[in-house]
Amino acid sequence: MRIIALSFALATTLLIPSLAQAAPNCTAEPADKWMPEGAMKAKVAALGYERIKTFKVSGNCYEIYGYTKDGKKAEVYFNPVSGDVVKANIGG
Repeated sequence: MRIIALSFALATTLLIPSLAQAAPNCTAEPADKWMPEGAMKAKVAALGYERIKTFKVSGNCYEIYGYTKDGKKAEVYFNPVSGDVVKANIGG
């Protein structure tokens, strides 16, 4: 029984930091201060992100999965108040 509890504690300790890194901290502002989704989608398009597969709220960020104008896959987190890019993973 101790081995199971120890294994669970170790797995939890290793997993929590990786989950915390998944979504950045984009804003402390309440959701009523956020840019409406339609306006954010227009800003995302103006920034050159195309073929958006997913647009969602992730924690306190707007997050998209789509492509850059160069056709590279993009996972991008935006500050929902200003529309600024907070974190971007661009690849192949």
